[in-house]
Amino acid sequence: MKQSVTLACLAGASILVLLLLQWYVITQLGVGSETDALFAGMIVPQLILGVVSSSLTHVLVPLLSTADKGTFKENAWGFFLAISAVFAILALILSAGAGYWVPLLFPGFSEAGAALAVGLTRIQLLSMVFTASVSVLWSVYHAQQKFIWVELAALLAGAVALFVVTQTLPRFGIAAAAWAIVLRTALQVVLLLPGLGAPKRPKWRSPAMKDAWRRLRPLLLGATYYRTDLLIDRFLSSLAGAGGLSLLYLGQQIYGVANFLLEKAITSPMVPLVAKQAGQGEWLSLRETFRRRLILMALITGAVYLGFLLAGEWFLTLLIGHGGVTRENVHVLWIIMAALAGLLIGGAMGQITSTTFYAMGDTRTPTRLSVLSFTFYVPLKFFAFLRYGLIGLAVATTVYYLGNLVVQTVVLEGFTLKSNIRRHLLSEEVI
Repeated sequence: MKQSVTLACLAGASILVLLLLQWYVITQLGVGSETDALFAGMIVPQLILGVVSSSLTHVLVPLLSTADKGTFKENAWGFFLAISAVFAILALILSAGAGYWVPLLFPGFSEAGAALAVGLTRIQLLSMVFTASVSVLWSVYHAQQKFIWVELAALLAGAVALFVVTQTLPRFGIAAAAWAIVLRTALQVVLLLPGLGAPKRPKWRSPAMKDAWRRLRPLLLGATYYRTDLLIDRFLSSLAGAGGLSLLYLGQQIYGVANFLLEKAITSPMVPLVAKQAGQGEWLSLRETFRRRLILMALITGAVYLGFLLAGEWFLTLLIGHGGVTRENVHVLWIIMAALAGLLIGGAMGQITSTTFYAMGDTRTPTRLSVLSFTFYVPLKFFAFLRYGLIGLAVATTVYYLGNLVVQTVVLEGFTLKSNIRRHLLSEEVI
């Protein structure tokens, strides 16, 4: 409990700094075409990182947690070098073609807005490379159950980026915000890199590398499909008029921040424990672990959402209702976030179910379930937006997250029950 509270405080402070950075940009420039371009420029890096970076963490932590001391650093360096190289090459390719694919993704932007989005996207592709590297470093620290420095490094890097953007935004405009985001991720790499220890020559054909690729494949294939949710949101919200994309992004970002905080405090610390319970065949203990975390997450997110309904508009006014942000902007944002209830509650609880599968070494089941849910969800999203605009889009998101949570929970309960029965039958046969 003490560790969870400490992690929550550090992650909360880090997220607060990130929110302050975005708050400063929004209140200085207002909600409009410039902020739309900035948030649009984040989308492809976020999409790729959502597909690959989160998958890496779910796969690498269980693998490194069970590795012996002799191969731990060797494997860690191999993962770090391979992922960094792949993302650097990918960033170069995407940057070269940004002038073609960015305008296609945001058809509602003006010519000037699309050109600005292209430039900001190229800057933020650098952040994608650093964040991919950081995801490996996170895995290294988490596998050793060293969580504090990971959060402290993020806090320090964010504080430096916030200071830099306050000094440069008035002079260089929206591009300064994009560069500040790059600086934040680059500093995290610098601060966490010592965790790898002395450089070790990796063995590219080691069992750990092969096992990592085996586990990653279903995640990458499935996540590439259902993570295009981000692209669909930005594509549709770009048609909602100037500022529409920014408001939807802000609502998703605030809930995303809450989910990130809860992941660090509640979900991440359970991964090594669940991995060991699964490895030892302690299915009843594993089931009890994920149930307790699931209930805890439901109570926390339910209380947070109720509080938001009662005082959310006041809070948003206090948070961003200054400078170029109008009262109407704040009210629309509050309605959007009220409709996004499933993103907060279902998203946070879904971390528990999916992470339990990943820690057990099963990456196929949660991926297949998410792909199935997403297939039914995409037509609903288009219909809801065309009929009800941004609010309809938010409601469709709620339906998806809650529905996917229910399906994953039912399957996970059934899996652990069957595995426990199978273990008892095998034990009786041995006797």
